[in-house]
Amino acid sequence: MLSEIQEFITTHYVDPIVTDSGYNIVNTLTWAMVLVLCVYGLHSLKVFKRLGVTIDQHFVMGVVCYVLFGSSLRVLKDAEVFAPPLKYIFVTPIIYFVVFAVTMASLILSICIYKERYYISFAVIGLGLTSVNICVLLWSKGIAHHGEALLIVALAIVITALIYVGAGFAKIEFLRGRFNIAILGAHLLDATSTTIAIDFLTGYSGKHVVENYLIDLTGTGAAMYPLKLFLLIPMLYLIDSEFDEAELRDLLKLVVLILGLAPGCRNTILILFGAGG
Repeated sequence: MLSEIQEFITTHYVDPIVTDSGYNIVNTLTWAMVLVLCVYGLHSLKVFKRLGVTIDQHFVMGVVCYVLFGSSLRVLKDAEVFAPPLKYIFVTPIIYFVVFAVTMASLILSICIYKERYYISFAVIGLGLTSVNICVLLWSKGIAHHGEALLIVALAIVITALIYVGAGFAKIEFLRGRFNIAILGAHLLDATSTTIAIDFLTGYSGKHVVENYLIDLTGTGAAMYPLKLFLLIPMLYLIDSEFDEAELRDLLKLVVLILGLAPGCRNTILILFGAGG
């Protein structure tokens, strides 16, 4: 019985991290539950309120800097900059905990030093860490696909802008909100990076169960566009309409933003430096 449990854990949790083979149904559901528990913990313990932090534009922009840090750190692992066993901590989901720890440490330090104007130092530290990662990638890999990387960003911006304008004509006000459209843009960046990598480049493959299923079914990474929109638009509507508490509502939106922006940035940086699939 013990050996069967050990084999189950190794197959579904350890091997995907060691081999970086991506997700399976078991670990996907597990990490989803861990995420829910983490969000519940942050909210129930009132972590941000205790720190005197409001999830506003300044804070979100600061968090974005650490998403870039985490994404570029993940690409350093893909570029084989780190050797085992160190590289294993930069594989999902462990890297999320690493980046979260760095983010919280920087946030607390910035609050202690700069009080209400913490967000300037908070963002600068995140951008500084990101710059270090980018410099290492430039030194070790160099630019490989600058055109494709620019195309990813441009297409994501254009599609997001079209949705924003279309929502205005259709009078869908919740899609005109700054936070909501930013979330859509982040996930469209993820979808676009997947499309470019799968359809126009070689050596790249998906990491997620649903993602791989849809790509295999349709033969194109563009299948991620309808998946993202069909899931996100109702989700954002429900968050806005069902959650009256602003702090919880904004926390949920922040998490959804990160879940789209992190892989989108990682994919784009990965393609830019040609660091592997």
